Amino acid sequence: MKQTISFKVNGDPVTVEVFPHWTLLRVLREELELTGVKQGCGEGECGACTVLVNGDPINSCIYPIMEAEGKEVVTIEGLAEKDNSLHPIQQAFLEKAGVQCGFCTPGMILSAKALLDKNPHPSEAEIRHAIAGNMCRCTGYVQIVESVQYAAEIMTKKD
Repeated sequence: MKQTISFKVNGDPVTVEVFPHWTLLRVLREELELTGVKQGCGEGECGACTVLVNGDPINSCIYPIMEAEGKEVVTIEGLAEKDNSLHPIQQAFLEKAGVQCGFCTPGMILSAKALLDKNPHPSEAEIRHAIAGNMCRCTGYVQIVESVQYAAEIMTKKD
């Protein structure tokens, strides 16, 4: 039996009817058509489905939708500025070649955002720890770490 749930997605309130066994990933992709969040392993291991819930990175493929009630969810679609310009983290990933095939990129960027929101000057080790739950098969992580470091510089200059 479906139930009604309300939460915010990218700053906008949403109310959806869901089956309690659904995941946040399913609702985001199939009900709300936010396809920036990716289905990877489906077991919470690869990080392709990473979104922010109340500012914390979570694997939406294993996050029960009923847990989202009243919470704030941010997907990659919610990062762009109101004028559609890229968020500094997105821009840094482009400029420092942190994007290859792009499949892991939304999750990487959201994990980086969670880190930079809490720690605007992370060390390389802290960056690597923050993205440890996100697998990338293309870049070898060097460009991703450099992208996060550059994003930190950009964001610090904006403040």
